[in-house]
Amino acid sequence: MKSTILVIDDEKSLRFTFSRFLADEGYEVDTAADFDEACQCLEGQSYDLVVSDILIGEKTGIDVLRSIKERDAQCPVIMVTGYPNIDTASEALRLGAFDYISKPVVKKDLLQAVRTALKYRRMAEENERNRINLEAVFRCVGDALVIVDRQGLIQRINEAAERLLRLDVGVLGRPYDPLLRSRSERCVELLREALQEGRPQQRDQVVCEAPEAVRQILSLRSTPLVDAAGKAIGAVLVARDETRLHALERSLSKRHRYHKMIGASKKMQDLYCLLDDLAEVPSTVLITGESGTGKELVAEALHKSGARRNQPLVKVNCAALSDTLLESELFGHVRGSFTGAVKDRIGRFQKADGGTIFLDEIGDISHKVQLRLLRVLQEREIERIGESMPLKVDIRIIAATNRNLAEMVRQGTFREDLYYRLKVITIELPPLRERKEDLPLLTEHMIEKLNDKMGKEIVGVSTEVADFFTAYHWPGNIRELEHVMEYAFVRCREPVIVLDHLPRDLPAGGSPAEQGAIHSAEEDEARSLSRALEKTAWNKAKAARLLGIDRKTLYRKLAKYRIED
Repeated sequence: MKSTILVIDDEKSLRFTFSRFLADEGYEVDTAADFDEACQCLEGQSYDLVVSDILIGEKTGIDVLRSIKERDAQCPVIMVTGYPNIDTASEALRLGAFDYISKPVVKKDLLQAVRTALKYRRMAEENERNRINLEAVFRCVGDALVIVDRQGLIQRINEAAERLLRLDVGVLGRPYDPLLRSRSERCVELLREALQEGRPQQRDQVVCEAPEAVRQILSLRSTPLVDAAGKAIGAVLVARDETRLHALERSLSKRHRYHKMIGASKKMQDLYCLLDDLAEVPSTVLITGESGTGKELVAEALHKSGARRNQPLVKVNCAALSDTLLESELFGHVRGSFTGAVKDRIGRFQKADGGTIFLDEIGDISHKVQLRLLRVLQEREIERIGESMPLKVDIRIIAATNRNLAEMVRQGTFREDLYYRLKVITIELPPLRERKEDLPLLTEHMIEKLNDKMGKEIVGVSTEVADFFTAYHWPGNIRELEHVMEYAFVRCREPVIVLDHLPRDLPAGGSPAEQGAIHSAEEDEARSLSRALEKTAWNKAKAARLLGIDRKTLYRKLAKYRIED
């Protein structure tokens, strides 16, 4: 396609001469004698180049130059002057003229200037197309893009970077290190390596856990940017969000552990998936299950997997404190509010502000504390003992109990409104007897932990012990298994734990399979309770420790099975 050129000059002979020179080279040429005629031509057509005399009647080439740049900033303009001086040339170049030539014009000089100007025009158009294409890529690409220069200053980011890396346009021109470090150390490392070493870098499935941000799994790539000489002039970081893919992979694959919880059974896989769903939501959670099933571990996993993971996790054992102490412990008090209150005290709710509070054994609190707790759940505010001014608290509440709260509501010992406030989402933990396929994993984990603790090198348990564990009812659940394994470790001086290393109060007589077939679950539990009491001469505190349960749980089980001294 031929290039189009507009020649503007008030001298007819020069217009004719320029037209002949340019037409002979294959260019399409239009001419204009003054400013108005030039404007008419510019209105009707777009030109690849304009050659204009600097003096054209009442107007000047500078006026033409301004008019052209308003219409087409990319169009190069060559100024022709019979009286060249520094001021005129500087003004023309300042306003955007590509070049200027002096009269008398030599054909060779004119054609050389025209060819150079048109080449510049083609390059400018190509750069503009590349810029538009790059802008389109930046807008539509789903990965976060961050471009930095050789000094480490951020030059460009896209919308995905604003969303994924919590950046905004205000970061342009600022160092990348402090801005990206708050999101992920890996982002900073990759950009630094790309800039310093001049080689592409990558990291897959990087966990980003910035404060007040949703936990994300990112795949990161960094590539150096080089000039024509191969010298590094910057780097680009690409971050891809793989959080959903990672979650899907985890949900489809069998996980053997989740934070500190161990287990690969169907019940545990369902539990892990539920915890994934609950991690990022602020809902109140009630964890139920027998003593020793790991309710505290579930609370820790919920806290550490969610957005509050960098804030405090405050734990309260409600059964371990009297009503007065529990109320003061939870809500705090001011000096002189009761006997012994010698100074102000911050309560656990206030200490957990911004984070999570875990209320263990929630079924053991009194009606008075239940009423105060109800207000916390409803209003998310507390009042310290002796103070009437309410304090707002931003907390997630996780409660746990091994008691049947629904039955307690029917009996009138637990407030119904509080019960429904607590059980927004309920997690019911399976007892160990319902997931015995996890026993090998649990045993292996405990052996590894106890080897480190006691400095031993035990490699496993015998087949007889494994069969016994499978047949045993485990009334104390995982806590009881831990105590049994620790007892066996103390007694074992061999590489493998055998039946003789187990506590003597565990069920004996007949094969484990026969015991499991003959005795029901409740009979096994009642028998275990009786043996523990007999072994400890009916010292209930010692029996509870031996079984791995607390005393209140022991008393409830004794009443349930009507076991008396």
